[in-house]
Amino acid sequence: MEKQTRNPAVLVIGAGMSGILLGIKLREAGITDITIVEKGDGVGGTWRENTYPGVSCDVPAHMYAYSFEPFVGWDDRFAEGAQIRQYFEQTADKYGITELVRFNEEVTAAQYRDGRWQVTTSKGDALSVDFIVAATGILHHPSVPDIPGLSDFAGTAFHTARWDHKLDFSGKRVGVIGTGSTAAQVIPALVNQGVPVSIFQRTPQWMFPRPDAHYSPLYKKTLARLPFLATLIGRLWAWYYAQMFAKMVIGKPLQFWITDRIVRRNLEKAVANPELRAKLTPDYRVGCKRLVLASDFFEAVQQPHCELITDDVDHVEPDGIVTRDGNKHPLDVLVLATGFHHLNFMRPMDLTGRDGIHIETAWQQQCLSYRSVTIPGFPNFFLMTGPNSPVGNFSVTRVAEVQADYMMKLIRRWQQGEFDAIEPRPDAADSFLSRIKANMTGTVWTGGCQSWYLDPTGTPALWPFTFGQWVEEMREPNLADFDVYRSTSVSVNS
Repeated sequence: MEKQTRNPAVLVIGAGMSGILLGIKLREAGITDITIVEKGDGVGGTWRENTYPGVSCDVPAHMYAYSFEPFVGWDDRFAEGAQIRQYFEQTADKYGITELVRFNEEVTAAQYRDGRWQVTTSKGDALSVDFIVAATGILHHPSVPDIPGLSDFAGTAFHTARWDHKLDFSGKRVGVIGTGSTAAQVIPALVNQGVPVSIFQRTPQWMFPRPDAHYSPLYKKTLARLPFLATLIGRLWAWYYAQMFAKMVIGKPLQFWITDRIVRRNLEKAVANPELRAKLTPDYRVGCKRLVLASDFFEAVQQPHCELITDDVDHVEPDGIVTRDGNKHPLDVLVLATGFHHLNFMRPMDLTGRDGIHIETAWQQQCLSYRSVTIPGFPNFFLMTGPNSPVGNFSVTRVAEVQADYMMKLIRRWQQGEFDAIEPRPDAADSFLSRIKANMTGTVWTGGCQSWYLDPTGTPALWPFTFGQWVEEMREPNLADFDVYRSTSVSVNS
């Protein structure tokens, strides 16, 4: 006779890629008390919020789809944002996840008290749950630069994640601050529409030519007839990225040499003007910042109605930007392609763990976690794509699947009555982080640049080993690294 298991109450924060995934995994485990709270009006996460012109994925779509839910209808190898959002919407509907979501609602506070999480939402509702999964992602708090006079700009100004779709760009002079992955998509889209664009480049980027392709009706019809091919293609791309980019960023000589040679030749071939090429050439190692996959940025920047400005922005005036050299650049629209506060994770949520410890206190110096998914002092609390996840130039969906399986193995132990609460031991988390730091030397992330990968201590919040090693280490939780508690609050391991 099968052993009866407990049914935990689980709160998932966020209905993006990882939130939908957790909902599916929880339902597969027979868990029925699931609540998903989503601050937006629909599922899709970053693909719901980022709708700027040219938005697309920077890993192949077949690799970005869930491994258990391949999609045969991708229009392009690197799918556009609207189709990716549609994929997640359809998947959420198919697996019955959409009906679990409370939209236009945020978790404002969560306190661990009397063996459970007591939660308050923006609508004033109170929830009491056994587990919380923060599937909040890392690209949802826009980073707005502190530029003097920015609030005085008389034209239209917005962050790329808050794109103004009502704006008519006809006859408008547009300034774009930033040249990262988002800017590399936005700028060609605007320039190709004939919009005059001034690019304010803070730091040049290494750009890998994106091997995009538009899929024909015959291709999609073939996959529809033989859907296992979509799974196979996704696995092949995942293998390639794991062997190429994931090894390049941790400093493997062959992969680094190949990537370095490709991006340098790409720049030399695409930009003939030596003066312009010099402005577009980074002074740091390839991969130190996230490698940008783009095939049309260099073409766009050489168009007559596109201007590359490398002098630092000094301040903003009502009708334009003044750079440090004293030149004024008249503008009607200002687009901030300035990224996100990626280390916020679930914050600014008021999160209080065991014995009254607050997340801002626990993370005052750095975002300490154990294996990226659990935090000392915060029992039964899980993070998706947390600190030191291997997200550098890899599919975050594949990363999330490994983390979700790891979390579910811990939740199943709870279901079987092995414990009532679990949290990582502080020494295990410290040891994990020390090992991460000790092996950062030699990775490209220490290659002399300022990037969004770095935490407040200057340490890249990434994984310095191979992706295969990460998957292997995440295969089974090591309970010796955890404090587990019964309802009597007596530690089993201590």
